[in-house]
Amino acid sequence: MDEEYGALMRNNTWHLVPATQGRNLIDCKWVYKIKRKADGTIDRYKARLVAKGFKQRYGIDYEETFSPVVKAATIRLILSLAVSNGWSLRQLDVQNAFLHGVLEEDVYMRQPPGYEDKSKLDYVCKLDKALYGLKQAPRAWFSRLSMKLQNLGFQPSKADASLFFYKKGTISIFVLIYVDDIIVASSCEKATSALLQDLKEEFALKDLGALHYFLGIEVNKVHDGIILTQEKYATDLLKRVGMHGCKEINTPLSTTDKLLAKEAVKRILRYLKGSLGLGLRICKSDSTLDVQMIASPLEGLQYSWELI
Repeated sequence: MDEEYGALMRNNTWHLVPATQGRNLIDCKWVYKIKRKADGTIDRYKARLVAKGFKQRYGIDYEETFSPVVKAATIRLILSLAVSNGWSLRQLDVQNAFLHGVLEEDVYMRQPPGYEDKSKLDYVCKLDKALYGLKQAPRAWFSRLSMKLQNLGFQPSKADASLFFYKKGTISIFVLIYVDDIIVASSCEKATSALLQDLKEEFALKDLGALHYFLGIEVNKVHDGIILTQEKYATDLLKRVGMHGCKEINTPLSTTDKLLAKEAVKRILRYLKGSLGLGLRICKSDSTLDVQMIASPLEGLQYSWELI
């Protein structure tokens, strides 16, 4: 908590102002999380200050909120391109990414629990930078990172707003962004180092080295390419829904079962649909078709469950 609070102060995330009636004042809380390595072991314990954005009011302390993330098809395409051309693949992480976003609206928040200024207990925080939990935080962060990359000569892709590319002579660099996780595919190590140095001057950037774990995907390099697996992701998903010991089949989808309409509880099926669709489609593109076939008649819970 001290580390997180110190980072907030160094970033000039807010300044204290006297409390005034008529302002929409939101609360905040501390959220604790265990960060894990690619093999599932504990990496570190993290505390994060999160604003209660559900108390924000549209038109008063937020407006636009949409922020893009890189598409699964784009990830597969750039990884394939990098392997085919023998380019390097680097993985970056921006620490406290949302805190780098600059707010356009006036947002007021109560002082963090346990870190109130004893001399100004009746004061509140006027946020100057974005904070986790704010509705516009992802958009503010992406806007700032996008502007920085474009100032460095990168152009956003028309097909995917979270893909940026740089082309000059024989140098080609692609940057894929998924919130605070970044992949850099580059034909020139020297140009990559220069890019990282420029980004570090403005953001708390952590170079994680060669791409090895991204969005639950384990990346293993072999002599003639790379292998993408999501064994841990799939295993954890099965454990969460009590299906770790389920029956295995050789085909991706049963060719004999038909989905029949039956009324039953559908919540867990919808959860599985989202987890399968968003999680596994990067490595297993045919899972998208499987999920569509399973989800179309969600009312047929019994058969849908067996197929999953």
